[in-house]
Amino acid sequence: VPMGVLNCMKYLMFTFNVLVFAGGTCLLGVGIWVAVDPAGFQDIVGAKAVLRAGAHLLLALGIALSLLGFLGCCGALRRSRPLLLV
Repeated sequence: VPMGVLNCMKYLMFTFNVLVFAGGTCLLGVGIWVAVDPAGFQDIVGAKAVLRAGAHLLLALGIALSLLGFLGCCGALRRSRPLLLV
């Protein structure tokens, strides 16, 4: 495989993982916002239990996606197979 193709794949994987990291960070931010100030979202969601569960779900997904995106970025830059398999 030519070296140019490997470099292109490395940067494409890095870009994709940056997007995953950014999406996870946004979910984490919204989860924190809903957990701290639920009054603004109670008009949209009628039940408090659903709002609390949704906030915790957003927090968990945000943390997981941010961690996966970060490890993917590190794995793409270092060409580390174990980090990319995570």
